[in-house]
Amino acid sequence: MELSPADRRLLDALEGGLPLVPRPYAVLGERAGMAEAEVIRRLAALQAAGVVKRLGLVVRHHEIGYRANAMTVMDVPDDMVDAVGERLTRAADVTLCYRRPRRLPGWPYNLFAMVHGRERGAVLARIDQLLDEHGLAGLPHAVLFSTRRFKQRGARYRAAAA
Repeated sequence: MELSPADRRLLDALEGGLPLVPRPYAVLGERAGMAEAEVIRRLAALQAAGVVKRLGLVVRHHEIGYRANAMTVMDVPDDMVDAVGERLTRAADVTLCYRRPRRLPGWPYNLFAMVHGRERGAVLARIDQLLDEHGLAGLPHAVLFSTRRFKQRGARYRAAAA
């Protein structure tokens, strides 16, 4: 997709993130010099073209007191993984859930679910509860707690806009 100067302005404005206001696309439009409706239309076109993969939220969980953060990795049978993943995405305390290919022989896990909490024991108890509720307790799994934080930020589009 050939990016217009307006698309480039919009991507530059988007790099700062969407503001937490009732009409974030209107504010984004002010930053980019266009109307709210045009922002929405252009973002849809940029997503359809694959320039913008998705719009999402970056939560800096550590700053709000969530310091026990665990990724539960599971080896779910392939014929069940999509349904299990969809159920887990709706579960309270699961902030992220996605499927990835196994990397055999050393990594048999294909479903990942993130649970954030204020303390480790509570997170482990919630993970056990989730595994029981979704019939996963008997499947191979591991709980991996975060040991360090990486820079959390939204997407950068300068390469796409150049």
